[in-house]
Amino acid sequence: MPDARDRIGIKDSSCWAASEQIQYSIPEEMPKGSVVGNLAKDLGLNARELAQRNLHAVSVDDMQYFTISAENGKLYVNDRIDREGICDTTALCLVNFEAVVENPLNIFHITVVIQDINDNAPYFANENIKLEIIESSLLGTRFLIEKAEDPDIGVNSLQNYQINTNQYFTVEVTESKDGGKFAELVLQKMLDREREQSFQLTLVAIDGGEPRRTGSARIWINVTDANDNFPRFTQELYKVSLKENVPVGSFVLQIVASDDDEGLNAQITYQFRNIQLNGQEKFSLDPRNGTITLKGPLDFEETKEYSIRVAAKDGGGLVTHCNIEITVLDENDNSPEVSIVSLFNPVPEDSVSGTLIALINVKDKDTGENGKVTCNLQNHLPFKIIPSSNNYYKLQTETPLDREKHSEYNITITATDQGTPALSTHKTISLLISDINDNSPSFEKSSYTIYVPENNPSGASIFTIKALDPDMDQNARITYSILQSNIKELPISSYISINSETGALYAQRSFDYEQFREFQLQVKAQDGGSPPLSSNVTVRVFIMDRNDNSPRILSPSQEAKGSALFEMVPRSAEAGYLVTKVVAVDADSGHNAWLSYHVIQATEPGFFTVGSHTGEIRTARAFVEKDAAKQKLVVLVKDNGQPSLSATVTLNLVFAENFQEALPEMKNQSSSPDYQSDLQFYLVLALALMSFLFLLTVILAIMMKLRRSGNPKFLQCFAPVPHSKAGAIFPPNFEDGTLPYSYQLCLSSESRKNEFTFLTPNIQIADNILCSNTSGVPILGNGENCLNSEMESTDKTASEQIQYSVPEEMEKGSIVGNLAKDLGLSPGEIANRNLHVLSLDKNQYFTISAENGKLYVNDRIDREGICGETIFCLINFEVMVEKPMNIFHVTVAVQDINDNTPRFLKEDIRLEPSELTLPGARFVLGHAEDPDVGMNSLQSYQLMPNQYFTLEIREREDGNKYAELVLSKQLDRESESSFHLTLLAVDGGKPARTGTAKISVNVIDANDNPPVFAQDTYKVSLKENAPKGSSVVQVKATDRDEGSNGHVIYSFSNIAESASKMFLLDPQNGTIMVMETLDFEFKDKYTMMVEAKDGGGLVAHCNVEIKIVDENDNAPEIVLVSSSSPIPEDSASGTLVALINVKDRDSGENGNIVCQVLSNLPFQIVSTSSNYYKVLTDGLLDRENTPEYNITITATDKGNPPLSTLKTISVQISDINDNPPAFEKPSYTAYVPENNPSGASIFRVKASDPDLDRNARILYSIQKSNIEDLPLSSYVSINSETGIIYAQRSFDYEQFREFQLQVKAQDGGSPPLSNNVTVKVFIVDQNDNSPQILYPSKGLEGSALFEMIPLSADADYLVTKVVAVDADSGHNAWLSYHLLQATEPGLFTIGHHTGEIRTSRTFLERDAVKQRVVILVKDNGHPSLSATVTLNMVFAENFQEALPEMKTQPINPDYQSDLQFYLVLALALISFLFLLSVILAILMKFRRSGNPKFLQCFGPIPHSNNGIIFPPNYEEGTLPYSYQLCLSSESRIQEYAFPTNSVQIAENISSNTKSEALLTANEGNILNCEMDISDTELETPQENKKCKKKKRKASQPEG
Repeated sequence: MPDARDRIGIKDSSCWAASEQIQYSIPEEMPKGSVVGNLAKDLGLNARELAQRNLHAVSVDDMQYFTISAENGKLYVNDRIDREGICDTTALCLVNFEAVVENPLNIFHITVVIQDINDNAPYFANENIKLEIIESSLLGTRFLIEKAEDPDIGVNSLQNYQINTNQYFTVEVTESKDGGKFAELVLQKMLDREREQSFQLTLVAIDGGEPRRTGSARIWINVTDANDNFPRFTQELYKVSLKENVPVGSFVLQIVASDDDEGLNAQITYQFRNIQLNGQEKFSLDPRNGTITLKGPLDFEETKEYSIRVAAKDGGGLVTHCNIEITVLDENDNSPEVSIVSLFNPVPEDSVSGTLIALINVKDKDTGENGKVTCNLQNHLPFKIIPSSNNYYKLQTETPLDREKHSEYNITITATDQGTPALSTHKTISLLISDINDNSPSFEKSSYTIYVPENNPSGASIFTIKALDPDMDQNARITYSILQSNIKELPISSYISINSETGALYAQRSFDYEQFREFQLQVKAQDGGSPPLSSNVTVRVFIMDRNDNSPRILSPSQEAKGSALFEMVPRSAEAGYLVTKVVAVDADSGHNAWLSYHVIQATEPGFFTVGSHTGEIRTARAFVEKDAAKQKLVVLVKDNGQPSLSATVTLNLVFAENFQEALPEMKNQSSSPDYQSDLQFYLVLALALMSFLFLLTVILAIMMKLRRSGNPKFLQCFAPVPHSKAGAIFPPNFEDGTLPYSYQLCLSSESRKNEFTFLTPNIQIADNILCSNTSGVPILGNGENCLNSEMESTDKTASEQIQYSVPEEMEKGSIVGNLAKDLGLSPGEIANRNLHVLSLDKNQYFTISAENGKLYVNDRIDREGICGETIFCLINFEVMVEKPMNIFHVTVAVQDINDNTPRFLKEDIRLEPSELTLPGARFVLGHAEDPDVGMNSLQSYQLMPNQYFTLEIREREDGNKYAELVLSKQLDRESESSFHLTLLAVDGGKPARTGTAKISVNVIDANDNPPVFAQDTYKVSLKENAPKGSSVVQVKATDRDEGSNGHVIYSFSNIAESASKMFLLDPQNGTIMVMETLDFEFKDKYTMMVEAKDGGGLVAHCNVEIKIVDENDNAPEIVLVSSSSPIPEDSASGTLVALINVKDRDSGENGNIVCQVLSNLPFQIVSTSSNYYKVLTDGLLDRENTPEYNITITATDKGNPPLSTLKTISVQISDINDNPPAFEKPSYTAYVPENNPSGASIFRVKASDPDLDRNARILYSIQKSNIEDLPLSSYVSINSETGIIYAQRSFDYEQFREFQLQVKAQDGGSPPLSNNVTVKVFIVDQNDNSPQILYPSKGLEGSALFEMIPLSADADYLVTKVVAVDADSGHNAWLSYHLLQATEPGLFTIGHHTGEIRTSRTFLERDAVKQRVVILVKDNGHPSLSATVTLNMVFAENFQEALPEMKTQPINPDYQSDLQFYLVLALALISFLFLLSVILAILMKFRRSGNPKFLQCFGPIPHSNNGIIFPPNYEEGTLPYSYQLCLSSESRIQEYAFPTNSVQIAENISSNTKSEALLTANEGNILNCEMDISDTELETPQENKKCKKKKRKASQPEG
């Protein structure tokens, strides 16, 4: 139940403005209408006082949370009270307002304490928290979690965090300096992504309320990969057998390595390691999928086995190796080789049977059965072949030769091996028989067809025609020539020429398939016999199309260079949306015209796809907000030619829903700086082209005219082009190209196009070369026509086998052995039998001395160059002797010496291990090669001592040794990022030779270092007027890693929404900048957390505290809460005049306010509680002295510079009847001259009353007199209003000389006050001359007489002097001066006899600046005559100050009212006529246009019926009427509803009272001012004047 606390006792009701402080305490969220407390009871008000004193609530706040019941005075809840919405996180939440009672006015300050209840559960701003944690994170690593928010305070706020049970993380709660609690996950167990890639946790935030409330968030933890797994091969050794005839590009095998990591760490690349040079030439390895393919042809005879080592390396630098052994299987892929060792040609036709014609050697590189060869002769020829020793064969005649039957024999020897399938080689020996020239040349074909590609180079050979002549020598020498062709336009020599000796045809120009496609010619072949014989052949030439035309893009068209091609794409386009289609054609045909489309450049590479064959451009995905609205796309169109030609087109795609959205993007185009020059060029080109076309048209017209005239000689070009009717074979018509049509082009003979200068062939023909001879071996002849028949004896000689052994690198000329001696030849036989070496090899390593028959070294013998790695190196050759002929086989064994140093294929070996590589990891090094064999070959490796690696030597199955580095100590890139090692390869020779290789080890960085901030907490103070974009602070975090692992990205973490809108963090350099205008009054401190995250996912956090420093940027605000105007002039000192509230949104000294009242006024301002101030009276009030006060209140803060606000309160003083009428004199004596006219005024009594209105209205009456004879009314009468006494008859001095009467003056107050005076009337001798005033002189009637008095004038200061004279004499002429009337009676005195007007005291501030004084001058006659003068005194220091007061003259109120009326009437009439004219003009216009829509405006205008209280009618305004405003329905300008006048006029308020407030009447004539403007005040008099005019307009009744 709410209770009242700290109540201050109620003071006595006579104390008019005593403040009270009452406090209540309630919980938040009380239902509307709940009772807060009995306020009337706490204030000591009974039920009767409650109704009379109008207890009500006053608040300057917009929200009225409470209301006071007018019936029982209880305080009720008026609206929902949400403590968090009112006070946010402030611990003590107070709602302040004021309660006001009237009669008398009193203010009570009410404070309601809002107690927090646990009505808010903790909540996470992001209920799904995603964390990416690298699996290599160390135990104890902390991960900050976004904190939960709880708007409640105290024990009801957030107290703790809990996390569901799991094996990896625990939660620790940390409290920040501001009391906020946030949670951190602490890693308790190492993560392993390969076992558990992701998991989910539930974080619960718990408050301390009863019952407790909780909020939860899901934490999604994604374990990111660290490179902690080596690649693994499925096999350590891969073996494969491969046939040597496998085609190039064939698949050999695929090695597969897997890596349990992911992403880049699992991307494995393969590469060869330790592969021989010939292996690199034969095999290729796909680095991505491990596929080994055949790069070069295999040859079993060259290499029988390949050993390869393959390394698999993941993206983190870890490497694993495997071995591959490829065995090459022999295939019968080598045909036997037939070599002519010796040939005797020509053979006389009379040669006997058995004559030796040739010695033949037959070889086969294959092995086994594939290498066994048999030879035989084809056809039935008079020859035979018989085997000799060691693959040698002899060709002999078998029957006699007959030249008349066969002038020439082509003896074909067939050598066939025994492989499957069997391969054979045909060797043809052309054996000529001497003959005469009886055979003409013959062509190989009856006709030839040639296909020549277009654009062939001029002068190139296009074909060779071959004619044969079975004759020999001169009879077989053939000469070629061109006889004729079907080309009639130009000579055939301008198109084609022929080499007369070789038959080679040459193109004399570059052919163009688009110009002509075929032609034919006749070629003649003639021999050199006597007489010569010849033959002819027809050659048909077809021009073949080549890819010489680039594709041409038809759509979208490219109008000019740099012009923009736009396509608009709806933002709502889905994936697969057809954007546009690129259409292109190619002038070529066939495959050359097949087009394909490709995207080569795009703003978003994955955003668009293009159909490879259709050219359709489609979206690959939907448009998202982060995508640029304008996309640039470059499409490449290329044909299928070799090489292919292409063209590109650039498209600008704009994502917009309509053209208006797309237009700004289309306009914002950048053009090439060369665009203008290119445009000029194309303009000139276009002009030239158009000129050319025009000229061409004129020429064609003239030519057509000439053609019709019958002279078409030079116009044959325009005749139909004859096409060949021969059945030429063309390539198939490709109708799937883009240009399924042909061009017909005709050139005139004057075109001079493609003219060439032909070079004369400079070829020297050998005389003795037969056109049919294809042998590469020179033909040897002995110059005899018949062979010695003694060769028959060679059949009986057996072949010999002789062997020698020599070391390699013997000097040239060294003796190998005595071959003649070993063959058993005597010195005489050496010369007779012609002992010499027969060898088919290019290198002749040995030679035989013709003198002594010894075998010598003829050339350098390099065992490694001859035999490679073969251990037994043998050189075989044959030795021949003649007479009789015999062949001996010689074998020389070459022994190895240590002449080669081990050599590494790569002398600079680079290793890139990851710093996370574990000890024991192996790294294979490139092996060294030593061409030597045996002990001279490579034997061992040695490594330079170091702390990280050791060396292990391993040996493959083929005996080759290679080295592996073994990691013995963990690497640390931050300690040592790279180092160098030296590897030695040592052979076993004497002395030993060594080879070196440098190993460069570059340690690859692993993300093992998190970022580190320079400070844990950054504190900065920032002025609230800091401009947008200014830098606040730069946080700096460093990371010892490198590359992406060392690249730190900054982002906000645990930042309030309000702070995220105010500050911007640069993710690259960590600079925090001001994004929006700061306001200390909105928030004075921002706390945020910044997260630094490296490229590997490790994070660090720091706190940033930004304190906003207040600036004095808010002026105080003065709000008039309540005002009492007017107030009675008898109000006691300390009476409450107004209650104001003063606020300043600044704080500290900037928010401390001092209020004061300007000028010296009888008011004071007193501070109360909660920024409330009371304006109280500070002295007695006298309406008669000052009827109205403008109290100007100044509120000034203490900022630098200080800001202030002025507020003017107008307070009027109401009159009470506290002054009775007062006569000027206590008694009057009237001297009435005799003979006075009847009814004339004889005297005037004057009573004054300083009160106002009715209280100052005086009525005069005659009470009694001392005349007893007749009624007094027959003698004198008095004007009740003016006090003028009239003589009712003419007095006669001789009848009576005096009488007296008593005059009463009574005011109109209630009760009325009165005063009496005695008037004595003396009848005196007639004094008929009145005094005449000379100075100051009187002007026109009503004109002002002014005197200026300095403000600093002292007492007795001479103001002026009144000078008067009287025409009478004696006592009647004695003048006296009197002060008849004065604004301030005590301010001036006048000399009674001198007429000098002097000040009686100094001028006071409360005195009016303008004073009016009436001076009476009277003579001393009987009766005395008098005159008066009125003086206007102005207090001023100079004339400029006095001038305004002089100009301000009172004008007759009736005259003023009439003037205003006529002015208003005239203005209204003129306004009406003007509006009527405009309306009639508009009506006539719309009547013609037929659009009466705007006439709806003339319907009835609704007026508000709200009972608004208006102020009194002010008649001093210039426009006391209201406007009726009508707007058309299209104007969209505000329409007004004018409220009905419902004014309640205060009874005692005069019509000329000025006020800014709305007035209401109460029983005690005390008015409360409710200001129209609650939040803002009018600062200037002009604004006040405008406001008053609006009020006066609103106060007039409608119509």
